[in-house]
Amino acid sequence: MDLLTFKLILVLALFLLSLTIAAYSTWAERKVASIMQDRIGPNRAGPFGLLQPLADGGKFFFKEDFTPANAEKFLFVLGPALVMFISLITGAVIPWGKSLNFGGVSYDLQVANIDVGVLFIIGMASIGVYGIMIGGWASNNKYSLLGAIRASSQMISYELAMGLALLSIIMMTGSLDLKQITESQTTGKLWGVIPWISGMNWNIFYQPIAFLVFFVAALAETNRHPFDLPECESELVTGYSTEYSSMKLGLYMFGEYVNMFISNAFMVVLFFGGYNYPGIEWVTQHWGENTAGILSIVAFLTKTVIGILIFMWIRWTLPRFRYDQLMHLGWKTLIPMALVNLLITGAVILAFAN
Repeated sequence: MDLLTFKLILVLALFLLSLTIAAYSTWAERKVASIMQDRIGPNRAGPFGLLQPLADGGKFFFKEDFTPANAEKFLFVLGPALVMFISLITGAVIPWGKSLNFGGVSYDLQVANIDVGVLFIIGMASIGVYGIMIGGWASNNKYSLLGAIRASSQMISYELAMGLALLSIIMMTGSLDLKQITESQTTGKLWGVIPWISGMNWNIFYQPIAFLVFFVAALAETNRHPFDLPECESELVTGYSTEYSSMKLGLYMFGEYVNMFISNAFMVVLFFGGYNYPGIEWVTQHWGENTAGILSIVAFLTKTVIGILIFMWIRWTLPRFRYDQLMHLGWKTLIPMALVNLLITGAVILAFAN
C-alpha cells in the first residue's frame, strides 16, 4: 500500500467517523436529557431508538426547502455549507492514533502532519464564524442578523482566552505540531521528580488552569449551553438559523455537533495525552505496532466521547447566561486567568531551564 492510497482511506474513514459520531451525538443528547429528566427518550425508531438519527436525517432531506424572497440566495446557501466544511476539515491535522504497519512500512494515523497544526485549527475556527455571520446577514431578517452578531462577538471574545491558554501548552512543549505535543505526553516525570507510567504524562497535570480556560472557551466556541446566546429561543426565535429549513438547517445543526466532536478531540490532544494510554510503550514492544496502534485509536475515541458526554451533561444542568454575563466572563475573568497562568508558566520554565 502506497502513502497516497493510505491517506485517501484515512480521509474517507475520518469523514465517515465524524458524520457518524455527530449523528449519534444527537441520539446521545436526547438520551442524556431523558435520564437527567426522568424520561424515556427516543425508543421508537429501532432498538433503543438507535435508528433515530437516520429518521431525523430523512426528515431534513424531505422537508420543504424554503428560501425567503429577499434573501441573498448565493450567500444563503454558502453559510451552512461553509460551517460544515470548516467543521470537517479541522480534523485533518489531528493525530487519531499512534501508527499502523503495512508491509513493513509505518503509516501515521494523521491526514496532514504539518508543523503548525495548532495554528491551523485556531485559524479554521476563526473562519468558521463567517458561516454563521453570512447566514444571518443573507437571511434579511433582523432576528437572524442579531443572532449572527451575537455569535461573532462571542466567538471572537472567547478565541482570545483560548489562544492564551494554548500558549501555555506551546511554551511547555516548544512545538505547534500536534503529533509532537502528543508524543511529549508519553513519558516523563511530574515536575521532574515523580516518574510517570508510560503514556500518562498528560498536560492536564501541569496546566489545570489552562485546561479550565480552554474548556470554558470551547463551550462558548461551539455555542453550547450555557453559551448558546446566538440561538437563544426566548429572544431570537432560533437566531442566525431562523429562516433556514430542510437540509440547510440540518447542516447548521450537524456542524455544531461535528464542532463539538473536533473540539473535544483537540482538547484530548492538548491535555489528555492524545492517543496515549497507560503502558503504550510496553504494548508496542511486546504485542507489536499494529496492536498498540489499534488500542491507541480506541483510547483516543474513548477520551473524546467522555468529553462529549460532559458537554451534554453541562447543557442539561446549567442555566443560560445573560449576554452581559457572557462577555464579563470572557473579558474580565478568563483572559486575566489565562494571562496570569501564562506568566507563571514562563517563570517556572525560566527557573528550571538549567
